[in-house]
Amino acid sequence: MNFKKQFREGLLTKNPVLVQLLGMCSVLAITTSLFNGLGMGLSVTLILICSNVLISALRKVIPSEIRIAAYIVIIAGFVTIVDLMLQAFLPALSENLGVFIPLIVVNCIILGRAEAFASKNGVLASAVDGLCQGIGYTVALCIMCIIRELLGSGTFGGGILNGGEGIRIIPEGIPAMQLVMPVGGFLTLGCVIAGSQWLMKRMERKRKEKEAAEV
Repeated sequence: MNFKKQFREGLLTKNPVLVQLLGMCSVLAITTSLFNGLGMGLSVTLILICSNVLISALRKVIPSEIRIAAYIVIIAGFVTIVDLMLQAFLPALSENLGVFIPLIVVNCIILGRAEAFASKNGVLASAVDGLCQGIGYTVALCIMCIIRELLGSGTFGGGILNGGEGIRIIPEGIPAMQLVMPVGGFLTLGCVIAGSQWLMKRMERKRKEKEAAEV
């Protein structure tokens, strides 16, 4: 198990949102405030870790013919737990996220990691994979939330700071309201993906230059 490699993959080189383009429905729909993005990201991270651990522990018991159905049942159990906890302790977040919490059951990120990693690796490695992929997902959501909320609503930390109203950074009437609409989600996602690709290429170029200098 290489924690540094797994963390780098989850955060950047194999980021589920910015590189693999998974879970796009929730990414585009709920990233209008930091409260929503952080809540969704942490929920997915918790479900990723728990489902990866259980699937990894049962990987030699689950018949290959029914593995996908078994994965969905396991994931659905954890999604139900998280959904009920949000309804009980964070009803405002539960209302904001709405149907996108139950839809985590069929989220390609969860199923993808279960099939590609947890079903082939040990419990500890699978838990770390779930954590790293969840962190990458959460970071991508929060970046989009900050951009869309700041430029679209003119505030920062909506739902969290200043009694839930957020801190106003840009005066009313100036922000581009289109950014909190669906079209704004597509535009913001495209810009964030472009930025991440530029960063990865720059890091790769520096790594090659360093290796060449050492030779």
